[in-house]
Amino acid sequence: MWEAQLALAAAFLRERDDFLVVSHVQPDGDAISSTVAVGWMLDKLGKSYTMMNEGPVPSRLRFLWNCGSIVECAEGEPTRKYRNVIAVDCADFSRVGPTQQWFEEGFELLNIDHHPTNDAYGKENLLRFDAAATAEILYELSGHLGLALDADAATAFYTGLLTDTGGFRYANTSPFVMEAASRLLAAGAQGPVLAEQLLERMSMGQMRMIQRGLSRLAFTDDQRIGWIWVTSEDLAETGATNEDLEGLVNYPRNIEGVEVGVLFKENGTKSVKVSMRSAGRVNVAAAAQHFGGGGHVRAAGCRLTIPLADAMEQVIAYLKKELDAL
Repeated sequence: MWEAQLALAAAFLRERDDFLVVSHVQPDGDAISSTVAVGWMLDKLGKSYTMMNEGPVPSRLRFLWNCGSIVECAEGEPTRKYRNVIAVDCADFSRVGPTQQWFEEGFELLNIDHHPTNDAYGKENLLRFDAAATAEILYELSGHLGLALDADAATAFYTGLLTDTGGFRYANTSPFVMEAASRLLAAGAQGPVLAEQLLERMSMGQMRMIQRGLSRLAFTDDQRIGWIWVTSEDLAETGATNEDLEGLVNYPRNIEGVEVGVLFKENGTKSVKVSMRSAGRVNVAAAAQHFGGGGHVRAAGCRLTIPLADAMEQVIAYLKKELDAL
């Protein structure tokens, strides 16, 4: 089954041309590294393509090959549309965001992803739910295509693996991941440099958001659920950006005895992004799906179009009910 999926995905790349490559809104390390990895493969195959995202490339990822060519989706009428679309790291179709305005009517899409909540929305689907990152799937696809690794590709694949495994610390760090990482290092990925850039270095905005977020850290009475909330005003006052919030949800999750950590980020008066992390007992992907989102068993999220106070009340109540049922 997996080999058949690889063959169909390879044929999608080989037999077509003029692609639009997209990933999910508010892109993270795996989304951007997967985008440029697909671009690298298409480049090696002699194909024409455009890479696009609804938001800017996070500053810490701008070292990746050709990421300066990723078009930030602009408002207004698209200047042109694409028939052949490749979506990477999008758990569901809605996650491509406003880039879908650039899809031609009758478009055909190759869906490449590792989220268990993915519902196979593409014409062709390359899905492996036990993969640590979408970059891991693309690493396999590049091998299936017979493309020789160079330092640019190795760096992109390694970046996706490094960020989605938390520096090779999470439970998704499989023997295959470590074997792939070894080959990528041999091909030119600079492991220590990437770890410093992606895991250790912190902006002043990020530090200020950690200070502000931790000042609001709250728990249920039994201290099995911990959460933090931030507002648009917090970002404006601290000079932080959305990328400075990455990792903030781990602070409540990492406390001994906490089963689920949650970050609530207010966007305006009636929109809240919710990020959830589980210690393992609670399936936060199921919790996210309940609220219209998705993700992994231990890491998932959703977006609610209700005020912040209501979002916190509803999500915490649902998680408490799930924990009480265990």
